[in-house]
Amino acid sequence: MWAIRRASNPIRKQSCCILFNHTFYAKPEATNNLENGVQHSKFCLINGVYNMKRPVSGGSYHLALPLIWGRNLSSQVGRKSSDKEDDFEDGFSELEAPPETEDMEELAEKNEDELSSEGDSAGEDAGEGEKGALALSDTETSVGGTEHAKKGRSSPIFKIIMEATRPSLNSALDQWMEAGNSLGQGEISLVLLNLRKRRLYGKALQFMEWLETTKRLDYGEREYASRLDLVAKVLGLQKAESYIDKIPSSFRGEFLYRTLLANCVAAVNVKKAEEIFNKMKDFGFPISTFACNQLILLYKRVDRKKIGDVLKMMEKEDVKPSLFTYSLLIDTKGRIHDISGMEEVLATMKAEGIEPDLYVQSVIAKHYIFAGENKKAEILLKDIEGDDISKNRAACKPLLTLYAALGKIEDVGRIWNVCEENPRLEECLAAIEAWGKLGKVENAEKVFEMMMKSWKRLSSKYYNVLLKVYANHKLLSKGKELAKRMSDNGCRIGPLTWDALVKLYVEAGEVEKADSILHKASEQNQVKPLYNTYISVLEKYADRGDIHNAEKIFHRLRQMGYIGRMRQYQLLLQAYVNAKAPAYGFRERMKADNIFPNKATLAQLQAVDAFRKTQISELLD
Repeated sequence: MWAIRRASNPIRKQSCCILFNHTFYAKPEATNNLENGVQHSKFCLINGVYNMKRPVSGGSYHLALPLIWGRNLSSQVGRKSSDKEDDFEDGFSELEAPPETEDMEELAEKNEDELSSEGDSAGEDAGEGEKGALALSDTETSVGGTEHAKKGRSSPIFKIIMEATRPSLNSALDQWMEAGNSLGQGEISLVLLNLRKRRLYGKALQFMEWLETTKRLDYGEREYASRLDLVAKVLGLQKAESYIDKIPSSFRGEFLYRTLLANCVAAVNVKKAEEIFNKMKDFGFPISTFACNQLILLYKRVDRKKIGDVLKMMEKEDVKPSLFTYSLLIDTKGRIHDISGMEEVLATMKAEGIEPDLYVQSVIAKHYIFAGENKKAEILLKDIEGDDISKNRAACKPLLTLYAALGKIEDVGRIWNVCEENPRLEECLAAIEAWGKLGKVENAEKVFEMMMKSWKRLSSKYYNVLLKVYANHKLLSKGKELAKRMSDNGCRIGPLTWDALVKLYVEAGEVEKADSILHKASEQNQVKPLYNTYISVLEKYADRGDIHNAEKIFHRLRQMGYIGRMRQYQLLLQAYVNAKAPAYGFRERMKADNIFPNKATLAQLQAVDAFRKTQISELLD
């Protein structure tokens, strides 16, 4: 058995309910056999809730190994969550923006909002992230590596798709085929892969629809899953569910529903994700590590207390955690400053024979730094660096960011000197971010200009990094010049650029201009802006106590499908608090959206309650 809970907090003798919000199901009276002769317990399902009865022998219930995740999680009913957990709930916690170790922009763009910016997408091992035949994964290795991806980008049909407008795409493809050209399965996969890598999901979906109409592709479960993924990304979850009904029943397998589950999690739609997970259980699909990781990923974002329920279910069903599972748990512990808990998860992981990779080590170092454990961070960074950093180039990128977070100018310069002679693009990005964080804007600009000379054409991704440096240092004029340069060089302007531009104006104090840019971007483009882009504007309106504009941004968030997150409610409440105005019916609004206030939110609700009683009001009454 594996263990991820704390030994110091065993489950109490009394009966306790494990709340799953009607998510997880078990057969009545199913026994949970534990190793080493540990006593058995029975589970039964009562109205969608796991009820753990008293041990059969009448003794107390113990687990075979120390439990690391017991504290502060809802699986232990009757035990009040600590103030620490409540205070660090999403919203007003400074933990929402720790020093980043991964390429935040790339991860955020993959998931179309800020969710992946927490490092949630990184580290999914090959055993879980199965690669679809039509490049369901964004990774180049799913179709044979970088060489194949480059070949796909240079193919004639890919060029036609890129140059054609959406209305003319089908006719352009028809003309190309009528000219006697052939189109094989391999080329189709490469084209779809490269469209996904460029986030051109609309064109990818249209291409797949054309393939089906012209009967140039034999559909199997993977092909249906790939199209389902595109439908969810372009048209939304409701259309994706409707599309499943059109798929032949023989192809509605586990992989299809796992794809839909992942999209529900990416959209942070808790209700729908739990519903899909239940369907998978009802259909008899085995509970997989992948599905459990998706739930942990979801609850990590919206309700950390539910992570304990998922771990309990994994233990009962003998679902083994993967490296990605542990990376999620380590990051979650780190984000609430539970450094000892994070270290215990790491120890359990190693005891299970899973060694931390570079990503996990970087996450741990990041949280050491953010928790003020600089000595531990420095020791770990030296371990990551190794004896000769020139022979360990993979570590240069995270080391640049982490040394910058520690304020180590000399170490950042030392690592960059190793890279500078023959730099990689990702190292350049990390160097720009690092110099920007250290206030060395000129150094960041030098790295950017070197990139411009070394690579003939850079995508907007590389401009965005410098644009964020300008935003952080309130260099509005330089930011405007760089944005114009992007446009002149033909860069595609997408969510990450909008995010950088909005923050540039927000930090410069021009919130109305930032709001205007965001509104135009959402109206003129099919791809929605990032969640954090809206939040950056909402924060400023909340600080001002501008209820009208705060409500407007809140409404736009809902229109864009960003629902089910505590932070936007807390910020809207803060606008009412700062305006010293009552927020009538706010509790009911939250309840209707299935959002339940934590300790910090309850304090805000009380502050804006028009009918609250004070000592003076009671005396006057």
